[in-house]
Amino acid sequence: MTTVNPTPASLPAALAEPTVPVRRSWIALIFAANLGVWMAFFTPLQVLLPQQIERIAPGDKEAMFAVVTGLGALAAVLANPLAGALSDRTVLRLANRHFGRRHVWTATGAVLGALALLLLARQNTIAGVAVGWVAAQVCFNAMLASLTAAIPDRVPVAQRGGVSGWVGIPQALGLVLGAVLVTAVVTGNAAGYAAVALAVLLLSLPFALLTEDDPLPREHRPVLRARALLASMWISPRRHPDFAWAWFTRFLVQLGNALGTLYLLYFLTDGVRMADPEGALLVLILLYTLGMMLTAVVSGRISDRSGRRKVFVIVSGLVMAVAAVLLAVVPTWPMAIVAALLLGAGYGVYLSVDAALITQVLPAATDRAKDLGVINIANSAPQVLGPALSAPIVVHLGGYPTLYAATAVITLLGSALVLKIRSVP
Repeated sequence: MTTVNPTPASLPAALAEPTVPVRRSWIALIFAANLGVWMAFFTPLQVLLPQQIERIAPGDKEAMFAVVTGLGALAAVLANPLAGALSDRTVLRLANRHFGRRHVWTATGAVLGALALLLLARQNTIAGVAVGWVAAQVCFNAMLASLTAAIPDRVPVAQRGGVSGWVGIPQALGLVLGAVLVTAVVTGNAAGYAAVALAVLLLSLPFALLTEDDPLPREHRPVLRARALLASMWISPRRHPDFAWAWFTRFLVQLGNALGTLYLLYFLTDGVRMADPEGALLVLILLYTLGMMLTAVVSGRISDRSGRRKVFVIVSGLVMAVAAVLLAVVPTWPMAIVAALLLGAGYGVYLSVDAALITQVLPAATDRAKDLGVINIANSAPQVLGPALSAPIVVHLGGYPTLYAATAVITLLGSALVLKIRSVP
């Protein structure tokens, strides 16, 4: 049986290709919402979880950290596309008023995720930490699925590089503000989790409450059947080869990023032997963010104007690979400073342009959030594999020089394979 897709003229606003440029106020609000969710992801990963796990299991901190982050990433792999698929099908009506299909997921994810962080703060066992972090990952990935879909939902193609640059900056800025928040503004691990939970609510709820969210008419809602929903998670590489290559290139670059950043605090402690590794980590995060902010929006806008995406992705991978090689060859504090700037600059270009590229290879408007959730598996799955690969490399296969050499090779390969994508220049 052949399914006839609606013509563009018959599509409701929720499914139509956007043509009206978004305003600066909309960009500012989605920027803030993304800042909140990335603070919630990265502040625990970079500061709070390592501290908490080291206090609970000081003699086995690397392995236990790998277990906790791996379980959390596995939860993210499952939660993100599932939440996206459900938001694609959300038809919400209360008191004869129709609500959009995305914002309810943003708001609910923020509130429940904040509660999960408060639960996590109270844990004194590795099992308890793992459960708390898994719960937080599920909630924040549901939130992230709806925020990610906002770009193809509301931003025209010719504006997506620049907007994606602004939306990408919070991934690094969240690290900086989160680290400052839990090291300089508040003291103590529990207070740190509470501060991040409050930040998530203050930063993300305004976007959900103050911006438009087109409702999905009931007649356009895809049928919700468990078997069909699970089957839709597989997007055929044969039918959609550009989407498949976009997924694979994102997976490899993010795997390289995971290998290079997951053990950064321990690298500064045991590899560079810094007297104040947490302070040194904050400095590197600041430099990384500076590099990213200098390139993300500018490269996205240049990409929009030129209509070209792939060349920017390739250059960004090359820059990030050079940064990793520097850490592998000369693992010193001055070289770490240089590498942080280069890595931030390369990643800023990559995030803005690759995010815009991906929105141009999505298979169907009816499944935008689900399809972007499948792409987000390429972001989350490396967080599962990263600890599993990093721990044996650091402990048994040459230590941090080998780890950063592997980072360079994988990152460069991932960016080069973007050439396989045919439909986007």
